Amino acid sequence: MGCILKGGGGLYSRVVVGAVLLAAGSGSRLGGRPKSLLELGGVPLIRRQLIALSGAGVDEVVVVLGHHADAIEASVRDFPVTLARNPSPDDGQASSVRIGLQALAGKLDAVIVALADQPMINAQDITALIGAFKKRGDASMVVPRVAGEPGNPVIFEAELREQWLAGDVDTACRRWRDVNPERVLWFDTDNQRYRVDIDTPEDIARFVERTGHGLRWPAALATTD
Repeated sequence: MGCILKGGGGLYSRVVVGAVLLAAGSGSRLGGRPKSLLELGGVPLIRRQLIALSGAGVDEVVVVLGHHADAIEASVRDFPVTLARNPSPDDGQASSVRIGLQALAGKLDAVIVALADQPMINAQDITALIGAFKKRGDASMVVPRVAGEPGNPVIFEAELREQWLAGDVDTACRRWRDVNPERVLWFDTDNQRYRVDIDTPEDIARFVERTGHGLRWPAALATTD
């Protein structure tokens, strides 16, 4: 699988896309439960993300685990992905991004960094992001933006991966974007799915209110409160 991009001289070359899917958080604001295992329509959110990435033709996926690693691994082990564990997930998202970038093995043209707790992202959303990347011009990173607010996932040239791995752990993604605004293409869209993720009980309640779809914990993680 892969994405086709028209190159110079009328030739067509393949854009090889890798993805880092972040699932290392503790879920501290959700009772210390792994939010990526919340279920929408009986399917854990992390599996929905993997289905979306696969459906968009992404060539390689690394899932970064940390807290709740064993439980999350059990949910995704039937997917053809690389599992990488962050031994210090409380060091922050940048540390998980770095571990994911290190674990990507293939020769890539672009890298997506995605969150495992976005309920509504589908293959069409990933495809649209890749399409914006193809039209990026001189930019190196493409970030979806909804009503002036940045969303996720993001995509960037694979060359940035090498720069970030050679530098400080905090140089990746958001910090790089802030320091290099001229190299960022904002993908403006009214697609709210890029802005929806789940961090708190209030996020779950808002999601249900806005969409009419329920998010439920699997039986093993359900509580009586």
